[in-house]
Amino acid sequence: MFFWDPTFILLIPAIAFALWAQSQIKKSYAGWSDIDTDRKITGADAAKIILSANGLDVKIEKISGKLTDNYDPRSKILHLSEGVYDSQSVAAVGIAAHECGHAIQHANKYAPLKIRNSIVPVVSISSNLAFPIFFIGIIFSIPIILKIGIWLFAGVVVFQLITLPVEFDASHRALKTLDRMAILSPEELTGAKEVLTAAALTYVAAALMAIVNLLRMLLLSRRR
Repeated sequence: MFFWDPTFILLIPAIAFALWAQSQIKKSYAGWSDIDTDRKITGADAAKIILSANGLDVKIEKISGKLTDNYDPRSKILHLSEGVYDSQSVAAVGIAAHECGHAIQHANKYAPLKIRNSIVPVVSISSNLAFPIFFIGIIFSIPIILKIGIWLFAGVVVFQLITLPVEFDASHRALKTLDRMAILSPEELTGAKEVLTAAALTYVAAALMAIVNLLRMLLLSRRR
């Protein structure tokens, strides 16, 4: 089986890093979720302040789930999870500001975000088809099918790599704004940075996992 061939050993470091990244975000989020900001403002309040200061007409909506926060550029809606929308914690304000960073990127036509958004439909399809097509190529030893599967998954890798500057830039914008507008104190800003840095590590882990899987596909295709 593809997932249990000898090249699986290449995934071990990537899996270990991913597990560590997940533990870091859980640890930092849990810790700073218990500490309220001095100004006692919620994540939703912080988002309103930041969006208004940047002249953005963006709706803010509460959604269910934990750490499900996101910005939808198509509808111009900022979705904040229940634990962020109503919370006055440092973590909530930091996460809300990060999502506002994406809204600001969208308004400023930030190139990496535009590229990522433009390839989302294609990547969503290729991510589902890449492995099945590659398996078919492996089973029936059809080189062209193998190549199609590899090229489809290469698109997924590109998406993951483009996501990195988008997420890091959003966090940079968030922290800069929180500091400039004095929404958080210097100590609270340190906490927000810790949470956002930990969250960014999960994107690094996803990119690393995709790269290693692509390498495995290339090695397996050569063996065929």
